[in-house]
Amino acid sequence: MKRTLDEIGMYAMAAKPHMQLLGTTKKNQALEAVANALNEKADYLIAENEKDMQAGKEAGMHQGLLDRLLLTKDRIAQMAEGLIQIAGLEDPIGEVLSMKKRPNGLLIGQKRVPLGVVGIIYESRPNVTADAFGLCFKTGNVVVLKGGSDAMHSNIAIVKVIREALRACKVDEDAIQLIEDTDRAVTTALMKRKDFLDVLIPRGGAGLIRAVVENSTVPVIETGTGNCHIYVDESADLDMAVNIIFNAKTQRIGVCNACESLVVHEKVEKALMPLLKAKLDEKSVEIRGDEQVQESVSGIVPAVESDWGKEYLDYILSVKTVSSIDEAIAHINRYNTGHSEAIITRDYANAQKFLEEVDAAAVYVNASTRFTDGFEFGFGAEIGISTQKLHARGPMGLTALTTTKYIVYGNGQVR
Repeated sequence: MKRTLDEIGMYAMAAKPHMQLLGTTKKNQALEAVANALNEKADYLIAENEKDMQAGKEAGMHQGLLDRLLLTKDRIAQMAEGLIQIAGLEDPIGEVLSMKKRPNGLLIGQKRVPLGVVGIIYESRPNVTADAFGLCFKTGNVVVLKGGSDAMHSNIAIVKVIREALRACKVDEDAIQLIEDTDRAVTTALMKRKDFLDVLIPRGGAGLIRAVVENSTVPVIETGTGNCHIYVDESADLDMAVNIIFNAKTQRIGVCNACESLVVHEKVEKALMPLLKAKLDEKSVEIRGDEQVQESVSGIVPAVESDWGKEYLDYILSVKTVSSIDEAIAHINRYNTGHSEAIITRDYANAQKFLEEVDAAAVYVNASTRFTDGFEFGFGAEIGISTQKLHARGPMGLTALTTTKYIVYGNGQVR
């Protein structure tokens, strides 16, 4: 039976003190139990996911979005492995960050504590359901999920498996709740529920994030879209560049850390572009380039201004020619979304300049942007990639889901 928002809020508030009293050992045991349950119920999860996949295909859903939606045994195993990794990580809750003695004898310290009840609004990515649960659970938070209607069968199934495993561990299953009502008015109403939500995190496309940021009265941690760039410097190893670009563009097209924009130094462009186009042709990637790129190799679609700032989530790559690293950095800082940017170079000074001057949550030297991910960073999973600069930035792991409180020891002091 679907719960109303009022009911969800009531159960979340009831679960909140229970979660904050759970010890690390109990949390880890429950996470491992959920991971095992996901693997054991993989056939059930795939069958429910197939209902969403079929509906998506019938509705003409874009290939990149279908890829985000798809569950396979390997992807379910990765979800489970993420929970196992989270269980193996140090529990940040209760950590005392500092303790200082004041002249009056007071001992004043800071201690990590849960945020409380975390609301997450996300689009058609069922793996987010498990990732969000794991990170929130380890940090003693209750999580209220509002997934996309396109993935509703998948999300209901995943949450059902999680809740059954928690119940078997004698842990309050209301540590995770899913809003099953697909009415957009419910999503808008959720953004106003400061009475039970402590923070709201949107995870999805630009439209969703903008809607939450503009309409929420609940504090928001903003995750961002990914117009990620790779800059091929004049000293780059071109074989390395081709391999990195191919991975960053084509390994998964529907993710926020995929490369969407390429910036190439004019001194290596004529040598790079034929090699790169031959490789990208293996995946039928459309290249949209400026005039210099079009002169370097045939089969290039002329780029327009809007291409420089676009997150395609498709087999499309824009290519911009520059005459210096300064021009490359200026172009990237103008059009990027603050997510992930990379330079391919053998020049140490240029590598350091790029790291220092590019404004993004993650900046790489000679590596694919696809590594911007909580699992790859050793966080077990992620709640999202924050592209804002307050509270959290980059892949949001356990510490991003905590806050602090001051703890003060005295022996009778009065002011």
